[in-house]
Amino acid sequence: MKKFIALSLACIMMLALAACGGGGGTTSLEGQDPTAPLTKDDVISMMVESSASWPIRDDWKLWEYMAEGSGATIDLIAVPASDAVTKYSLMFAAREELPDIIGFGVAGTHSLYAGEGLIAFEDLADFMPNYNAWVESLSEEEYAVSVKPRKRADGKIYYTPGHGRAGKTRMRAWLYREDIFKKHNLKAPETFDELYDVCKKLKELYPDSYPFCTRSMSYLFDIPGSSFDKWWEHGAYYDHDDGEWRWGAIEDTALEVLTFYKKMIDEKLMPADTVTLNNSTWEEFMLTDKGFILPHLQLRIDYFNQLAHQSGNTEYKLQAFAPPVANPEKGVAMIERGDLEMIGFSIADSGRAEGIANAAKFIDWMYTDEAMELVSWGKEGETYEVVDGKKKFITDEVGTLPNTMYGFQTYGSFCRLDPLAAEAIQTETTLESEALVVEHTLPYYPVTLWLDFNDEEQAVIDTYKTGLVTYSEEMLIKFLLGQEPLSNFDAFVENLKDMNLEDVLAAYESAYNRVK
Repeated sequence: MKKFIALSLACIMMLALAACGGGGGTTSLEGQDPTAPLTKDDVISMMVESSASWPIRDDWKLWEYMAEGSGATIDLIAVPASDAVTKYSLMFAAREELPDIIGFGVAGTHSLYAGEGLIAFEDLADFMPNYNAWVESLSEEEYAVSVKPRKRADGKIYYTPGHGRAGKTRMRAWLYREDIFKKHNLKAPETFDELYDVCKKLKELYPDSYPFCTRSMSYLFDIPGSSFDKWWEHGAYYDHDDGEWRWGAIEDTALEVLTFYKKMIDEKLMPADTVTLNNSTWEEFMLTDKGFILPHLQLRIDYFNQLAHQSGNTEYKLQAFAPPVANPEKGVAMIERGDLEMIGFSIADSGRAEGIANAAKFIDWMYTDEAMELVSWGKEGETYEVVDGKKKFITDEVGTLPNTMYGFQTYGSFCRLDPLAAEAIQTETTLESEALVVEHTLPYYPVTLWLDFNDEEQAVIDTYKTGLVTYSEEMLIKFLLGQEPLSNFDAFVENLKDMNLEDVLAAYESAYNRVK
């Protein structure tokens, strides 16, 4: 579905560009002084997506601090996130409609316009010394997490790398009902044999339960896949240790995963329809003592704990534990990394040389220590106070979050962020497990989350990948449900190999070689 939307948008944009004569090309900045500071006379138009969860407000302190720190005047244009996709296609069709800066809310959206209306930061190096210095200061691992996922098919960056909030939003973790385990003197499993045994015990104690209770292909196969084999996923994945692209469904690991889950389903230790389990049913299981263990988002800790406490179950406590290992020879006590920072800024190729130069200077300022402090915390006495030597956000009598009160950590609000500010808006329960979750998370994002293809590679992906994914997932489900015997696994593998699998993996390898 995402691919269909992306292709549709690309077609809309190309048709619009052809009709209106707008689009690509880089505006000449000759005559613009890279060293001239921004002043109040420099008005920078900045379009930012307004999330339904945190609607943009003009009176947020954040905008005041950005203007004061950078020296410029900010002309804020808030667009509802639900309308942003349509707005983009119209703006990029008419170059004069482009603002100076666009704060995209989704990392992938900007790739539709990279090189077709956005300017690469590499082409603005003279105007962005602080940004360049920051990139150079990163360790290899920090670069791989913050910068590399921003690279597009041409190897350039058109979207500001986010730094400082990794692990705070979409970090994954193995979760369990700590209160239930303590009540029955049970130990969090360290291996998949122990996972099976503790699920059997919980099934005895709660006969109507499905002790292992996650949902969807991703949370069943990919996210906990490293327990079986460090980098394994059921589709295309990159093995960072061996430097190879692979298709997980054809590997012996897939058979190991299927064998374990099929046993769990046969013994009713997990729902038979776990892959297609709807959200409301799954949440009901988790809130009514019918689900106890799951790999999922870390933020589900607060989500389920709050719902349970509101309904009167004050003893309820979902918490994280170290991932169990399924295969001690290949697997690791780690979980797939998923906290890819979505928020960022791009500079539009508006044709206005002064506007582009000012936008580059503004974004460059965002990578200074001064900017990080302001957009992370604001000012002491206004948005935060120091208590026992630690900064703490000032909230109102009902405890309104800093996101809503001041605009911190919302769309278009930061490039560099103080990690302590990200922690400051989390609950104590989540923070209890923060160090453990980070320690047991793989160091790199799955490359498939961010990799960009050129036209030739994309043609191969569009032609063959959907068939491979569909057949892989259909057969994996049939194996799980016993509709297809596991004795047919080898035939399944050969069928996949005959579906231009090598061509697809070659396209991934070609695209990754440009940016790795």
